[in-house]
Amino acid sequence: MRLIDEPHHDGSALYVSTLTPALGERVTVWARIPRAMEVTAVHVRTTYDGEPHFTAAQIDPDRTGRAIGGYGPADVWWKAEVTAHNPVTPYRFYLRRDTGKPVWLTAAGVVGHDLPDATDFRLVTHAAPPDWTGESIIYQIFPDRFARSAQAGPLDPAGLPEWALPREWDRDEVIGRGPGTAEQFFGGDLDGITEHLDHIQSLGADTVYLTPVFPARSNHRYDASTFDAVDPLLGGDEALRRLSDALHARGMRLVGDITTNHCGDAHEWFAAASSDVAAPEREMFYFDPETGDYESWCGVKSLPKLNWGSPLVHERMIATLRHWLGTLDGWRVDVANMTGRRGADEYTHEVAALLRREVAAALPEATLVAEHAHDAAGDLDRDGWHGTMNYLGFTRPVWRWLRGAELDLPDFLGVPGGVPEQDGPGTLDTVRVCGARMSWRSLTHSWQLLDSHDTARIRTVTGSREGHLVAAGLQATLPGVPMIYAGSEYGLTGWNGENARTPMPWNRPDDRDETTLEAYQALFGLRRSEPALRHGGLRWLHADADSLVFLRETASESLLVSARRAAGDPVTLPLGASVTGVHGADDLAADAAGEVTLPGDGPSLRIWRLGRAPHM
Repeated sequence: MRLIDEPHHDGSALYVSTLTPALGERVTVWARIPRAMEVTAVHVRTTYDGEPHFTAAQIDPDRTGRAIGGYGPADVWWKAEVTAHNPVTPYRFYLRRDTGKPVWLTAAGVVGHDLPDATDFRLVTHAAPPDWTGESIIYQIFPDRFARSAQAGPLDPAGLPEWALPREWDRDEVIGRGPGTAEQFFGGDLDGITEHLDHIQSLGADTVYLTPVFPARSNHRYDASTFDAVDPLLGGDEALRRLSDALHARGMRLVGDITTNHCGDAHEWFAAASSDVAAPEREMFYFDPETGDYESWCGVKSLPKLNWGSPLVHERMIATLRHWLGTLDGWRVDVANMTGRRGADEYTHEVAALLRREVAAALPEATLVAEHAHDAAGDLDRDGWHGTMNYLGFTRPVWRWLRGAELDLPDFLGVPGGVPEQDGPGTLDTVRVCGARMSWRSLTHSWQLLDSHDTARIRTVTGSREGHLVAAGLQATLPGVPMIYAGSEYGLTGWNGENARTPMPWNRPDDRDETTLEAYQALFGLRRSEPALRHGGLRWLHADADSLVFLRETASESLLVSARRAAGDPVTLPLGASVTGVHGADDLAADAAGEVTLPGDGPSLRIWRLGRAPHM
């Protein structure tokens, strides 16, 4: 697929005059159209109050014929002013030609037929996420498996609760399924994390995200027994404050994990509700009035579901979130897709908006990111979650494109039958259509992850270091917030979420792939240093079975990224000028026609810089 010849627009600053429009504000939008298309007229179709309106665009003489971003002197730039009339205002471009049928340009690409509004571009006037969240690189830690602090000493089985199954850090294998899975206890603590902040920072990461830290009866702690204290097994409240202070002293941040959908069956709220039918807490849960049974998360009885129709749930969850802010810089919301949803009950958007207002009132710079394992688009672009964990639009297509030939997983992130293979164009289609169903703002504030504590490890999925590093390169270069799962930088393996919760190999040099670590440091260091990778637009240039090529572009320069899962034919692109190698790449000269040929060997991840253009 040759995509460089297609017209282009995205929601980045290169194509939209303001990323934070106020309601009623006039906004300039640009479309970049190759001259060879011979487009004679462009209209922007907006939808105001549910009714389509068309605004004629004009050729922009200040941009047309210039090498914007170091590329495209032959392109024609069209611009129009539209109004952010509604809190979310959809828009798309209608391109007409003297020869050839007219086409629509939407966030999903160019189509020659009418289509629904789901993939329109969007102007969003709701309060924007904090600036730092779009700049960040997240490092996820499962506290029981990251590090045990020096002062804690060896794990003492006599000091553990009855439920815990003590395990030795560098000797015992992690149980991936069956008895003991949730009870195996390796003894990591919060002070152990504080002792390894140099390692985290060396990856370019500036934000630590912790899975739950509240007391519970499992190693994962999603079955909290209270939200009012930090588990003493992790060091208690003071250890969390020490970690927070140490991170803040480095200019870093700390994000917590909250279960707004449920608590544990040992939680004080549920204990009161289940012991007395007249207790105020009874309304906080879903009890069957005849049997006394209760609703739980996916039928897991240790996780009773909260009823967001209860004012008391509102009051107590708000108090919980606000209490920890300051120590924490925001929250990742566990199973946000299910929060407030049960049968006819549909409180999810109300809950998201409520929590965002309350969190912002307590700490204006706090983040609020939703876990959503499939299509999150319907829950975004409102006044609630800032973004999502983008399993659907990033993790899934990357896994399918880069899966190892010998991969044998029991399911594909919950879908039966293992991970199916997908070629480059199929991968591109998935990334495009999923990204098109949310605004650019929601996309760039969503977490892009290759793996997590709930999934197999990316090294296991790809089956090789080479494939793993192509995946990491995509994570470092595509829009969105990279989220690195602790241990993947060392090439740790695991065939499901539980099996992948391997204790960090601080004292197991044979389990550390130092080459992978160095590549992570280089890739995410580049992400940290290059504005185009953090703020630039995304323009796809080429896709075939084994390669994907795209630009991350700003007004002054662009980075060209070539990802290959296998060797294949070189790709030639009319870039108009030579390119300079930035990562894994030699400088390449343009031929007399201005075409540049990218190498065809692979697996590989290469990055080049295009020429700089005058500042706009």
